[in-house]
Amino acid sequence: MSFSAIVIDKGDAGQTVALSQVDEAQLPEGDVTIDVEYSTLNYKDGLAITNSSPIARIFPLVPGIDLAGTVRESSNAEFKAGDKVVLNGFGVGEGHWGGLSQVARLKGEWLIKLPSAFSTQQAAAIGTAGYTAALCVDALVNFGITPDKGEILVTGATGGVGSVAIALLKKAGYTVAASSGKASEHEYLTKLGATTIIDRAELSEKGKPLQKERWAGAIDSVGSFTLVNVVAQTKYRGAVAACGLAQGFDLPGTVMPYILRGVSLLGIDSVNCPKVPRAAAWERLARDLDAEALALIAGTEIGLGDVIQAGADLIAGKVRGRIVVDVNR
Repeated sequence: MSFSAIVIDKGDAGQTVALSQVDEAQLPEGDVTIDVEYSTLNYKDGLAITNSSPIARIFPLVPGIDLAGTVRESSNAEFKAGDKVVLNGFGVGEGHWGGLSQVARLKGEWLIKLPSAFSTQQAAAIGTAGYTAALCVDALVNFGITPDKGEILVTGATGGVGSVAIALLKKAGYTVAASSGKASEHEYLTKLGATTIIDRAELSEKGKPLQKERWAGAIDSVGSFTLVNVVAQTKYRGAVAACGLAQGFDLPGTVMPYILRGVSLLGIDSVNCPKVPRAAAWERLARDLDAEALALIAGTEIGLGDVIQAGADLIAGKVRGRIVVDVNR
């Protein structure tokens, strides 16, 4: 039997990407076979599809770091046929075939059972971006940054991580400031729960090592000068959860905020995050991400045939919120 999938390959002429028919015999090893219902497009998927960065580590490769669907077959004791499951990360869509496909075969240890609060479509709308946002919020909460300590800044606010982070922080009682370069999206950010919106240009260039204290904490998906400036503006003994590098992977700053203000930089890894904090993040999402906010964030739903163009649009900065992919459409 065959199924449809986005396939990235590499030959003498370079990388190619196409919507292809794939024989099930080509599926990689794994102890759980899943009938995929929905996937998403993340920034990393866009990089792989456009070949903007060497994300793909094997060829051919089915991209897609997220999926949600129903178990068809399982030799893993934790899962049985009919279970609804969700996957985020673990190198899927990079070194192992991913979710932009109608069928996937994976290791059961990478999966978690889908919380009953969500449909598979909603789980895909949340995706790695939303799950990462929940990890960031959990990190700030566990660090001891409480709502009474002041505003929390969210950078890259109209992206998937930023959008979900704003909604979760608002629900948890925090006052949220959003950094965005898209003036047209101020209403969207306000609806999600931001009370203050600043232009990302305020943060994107080199600034002073120590700046006016503004934020009790922050969630940053941008990196580079933006992250350095956010840290420089964070209050005494505050914390910044860093989870992305949209501006760059460099950190062109000084130690001054860390040793003079006691600011902490909390690194958030969503790819290989252990199962316990992974499940806790999904519990926060099930508890605090209401349907109205999720509907705003989900934004766009496309079919597999639209993925390649959407990947290019994502890298070009033309996308707001999440892109959900109905792999059977």
